[in-house]
Amino acid sequence: MSTGKVFKYGDNVDTDVIIPARYLNDASNENLKAHAMEDIDATFATTVKDGDIIVGGYNFGCGSSREHAPLALKASGIKIVIAKSFARIFFRNAINTGLLVVENAEMADEISQNDTLSIDSAKITDITTGKVYPLPSLDGYVQNIIEHGGLMNLIKEGK
Repeated sequence: MSTGKVFKYGDNVDTDVIIPARYLNDASNENLKAHAMEDIDATFATTVKDGDIIVGGYNFGCGSSREHAPLALKASGIKIVIAKSFARIFFRNAINTGLLVVENAEMADEISQNDTLSIDSAKITDITTGKVYPLPSLDGYVQNIIEHGGLMNLIKEGK
């Protein structure tokens, strides 16, 4: 089980907002974490903690196909991204890098900035409001990728 604070953003959060291209010359976790979300939330890098959650609106992760965007969120300690919808390439890159993403408009509408969520394998509980949301089950292969921290880890382990 994991517990974290919510950072909530609106629609069309693009990959250049998640990690601005000007910082991609250094793809270290430290650099990605230091600059994640800075163009939309200047305090994100200094306030995010391991296990925190991002909630977004429609088309989260639109823009270029850089896998640095989900990597920057993972480096920042983000446990899960919940959104009304995801740009297809971001969704796939998130899975491939081992970042859990959940597309659910009801959760995205009802969960608020700074709420505290508890996440386990079957549900998400908004501790702030007491509301419980079932966590959609993932395809077995996708679940395996997430559990191993990404596709490359899965391949390296020969699973």
